[in-house]
Formats: sequence, C-alpha cells, structure tokens
Amino acid sequence: MERGWVGRMRWRRRGAWLWPAFAAATVADAVLGHELPPLGETETLAAAALGALVLNLLGVILLSWPVGLLVRRFRGDLPMLIARDYAGTIVVAGVTVVLLAAGLAHHARVLADERAMTDAISRAQAWIGDRAPARFRSNVQYVSTFAIQPGSIYRACVPSVDGRQTYCVIVDTTRPFPGGVRFGGYEPNSLFSEGVG
Repeated sequence: MERGWVGRMRWRRRGAWLWPAFAAATVADAVLGHELPPLGETETLAAAALGALVLNLLGVILLSWPVGLLVRRFRGDLPMLIARDYAGTIVVAGVTVVLLAAGLAHHARVLADERAMTDAISRAQAWIGDRAPARFRSNVQYVSTFAIQPGSIYRACVPSVDGRQTYCVIVDTTRPFPGGVRFGGYEPNSLFSEGVG
C-alpha cells in the first residue's frame, strides 16, 4: 500500500507541469502578441493576454486528450492522467511556437508595408513639388497618406497654403517613378477614406 502511494506521488510530481507551463506560456504569449501581433499593426497587452489565455485554454481542452493518447503510444508506462498532463504542456508550448511564427511572419509584412508607404510619400512629394500648383508645392512636407492597397497603392494629399484645399496623387509603388504617380483629385483623405470604409 505504502509503495503504491509513493509511486503515485512520483508520477504526480513528474506530471504536474501543465498548469505552471500554462501560466508561464500565457504571460509569454501575451508579450509576444503585444510585441509581434499576428494580425493588424498593434495589439494592447491586455488584448494579447486575453487572446493567449483563450488559445491556451482551447488548446488544452481540445487537444490534450488526443495528444495524450499519442504520448501513451510512445510511453505506455505512463498513466493516462500523467500522459494528458504532458500532452497539455506540449500543446501550450505549441501555441507559443505558432504565435511566434505568425507574429514574425506578420511583422515582416508590416515592415514591408511601412517601407512601401515611405517610398510612396517620397514619390508623392517629388511629383507634387515638381507639378502641382504653387499654392500646394510650398506645403509638400505636410503629406496625408491613405493606403488604398497596403504595400503598393497609396493616395497622398498636400494642403494648400490657406488650408482650404488639398492636392492629391495616387502612387503605385510597383511602377517606376514618375509613371507610377498620377493626379488623384482635390478631396482630402479624410473624406476619401470614409467612402472607402
């Protein structure tokens, strides 16, 4: 009897990694989600923590049993409860790896979009500074940019000296300058974006 109790305690101690791993992974996933959001440009720490908590919890609930069965295939000596605990720990670690990979992939896309927008602004300033009426050319440093198609097509507007009008151009960064820039109207991006949204 005493020997069985000691054996169960040994297995219990060895298999009690799920909930400490769950807590640590949720904190790590929250920081990852905040620093490298898998969607959008930014994510608050609270939203990232909530998302991490839900993903980890769903992962444990839905995958710990089937993954536990796989663990038992390789380690038949493990009781199912311990195998499921190991499996839950594996699932939680897997969620962290997936979030990291998604965040890194998305971050690369965000950086590429930022570079494209900077390029679009430079092209717009050069084109407006060279071809727009004088009342707009003197304000070429005040560019308002709207991404029509992030990464390639942008609408850039410059206000007139009196601030009553804007002069806008459409910039296609996939085409060589100056061919990728054309006049885009006088409506400010604030009105243009309302019509698009």
